Amino acid sequence: MTTTDQVPGVEAVRAALAGVQDPEIHRPITDLGMVKDVTVHPDGRVDVAIYLTVAGCPLRDKITRDVTAAVVALPGVIDVRVELDVMNDEQRTALRKSLRGDAEEPRIPFAEPGSLTRVYCVASGKGGVGKSSVTVNLAVAMAARGVKVGIVDADIYGHSIPRMLGATEKPTKVEKMILPPQAHGVKVISIGMFTPGNTPVVWRGPMLHRALQQFLADVFWGDLDVLLLDLPPGTGDIAISVAQLIPNAEILVVTTPQQAAAEVAERAGAIALQTRQRVAGVIENMSWLELPDGSRMDVFGAGGGQTVAESLSRAVGSSVPLLGQVPLDPRLREGGDAGAPLVKSGPETAAARVLTEVATKLSVRARGLAGRMLSVSPAGR
Repeated sequence: MTTTDQVPGVEAVRAALAGVQDPEIHRPITDLGMVKDVTVHPDGRVDVAIYLTVAGCPLRDKITRDVTAAVVALPGVIDVRVELDVMNDEQRTALRKSLRGDAEEPRIPFAEPGSLTRVYCVASGKGGVGKSSVTVNLAVAMAARGVKVGIVDADIYGHSIPRMLGATEKPTKVEKMILPPQAHGVKVISIGMFTPGNTPVVWRGPMLHRALQQFLADVFWGDLDVLLLDLPPGTGDIAISVAQLIPNAEILVVTTPQQAAAEVAERAGAIALQTRQRVAGVIENMSWLELPDGSRMDVFGAGGGQTVAESLSRAVGSSVPLLGQVPLDPRLREGGDAGAPLVKSGPETAAARVLTEVATKLSVRARGLAGRMLSVSPAGR
């Protein structure tokens, strides 16, 4: 029979709860003020009352499981009962301020001086080159390396990232702060998470700008190492808005080997001349199809990626590398349809290996001013 001195004290239980993280905010629940009360009974039963941030929290079951597992592991505990409550308005306000500060108007953390988050805008001149597939697989490959990464699905009209990433949860709203869902270790936000079914988005430029601003400022991203923005094809409103909202963002151009596609892709990269952004590199997708006998078929031609890299290098006056050539593989498309990115479902495939190599280059690249276009003009003499 359990004796009183074998039963852990309340402080020991709270110390165990400090190891439990909120699955959306990724901070200890003790730091977030989510532990309402702890009661330890002499016979080894423990009651834990937990505050949820909002009613109907989609991850309430996970929080219950994690709390139970943390407390039942303590010596002397024979049973754990978890009671769930919901924060009131004052508590939610305190939580928001603890995470975002006292500023009433949300700010874009990635545009703040000293931000260490690398922001990549994945762009293409035209649709159908696999830009979104590349974005998702790069993000998942980075997350597998322990990089803290997020994706903004900035293709408002043609959003597809949630399906490709396998993100089925909805965002949680805490006052004016939005907590993004996560899949395969990647945080993600998309307009598709706020529209019913497959409803089309019919907006003009100013509304697109406001939506992107909310995705960057109202969403609590936490401390990200890398943020990827999946841009719509071309050089329209969203590309201009990104340059205004995150001037330090870098452009990552995706093209196919086809010369016609490469010419259009050059325009997407050359927008850096007007926005004064750095072009991080070029990725050539659908480079070739490997046949059963080991030979390669150039389904969409050859050389487009190298052509774009060389042209952009001349245009911006600094080296724009061809980061990788991704072979054509039906499993890449199948993984996108199933929400199972190829770098995770088939890491041994040639396409997955190339995407993983590119992700490694982008996530470990040293930060600095080398090659970056600065918003300065030479002084007159």
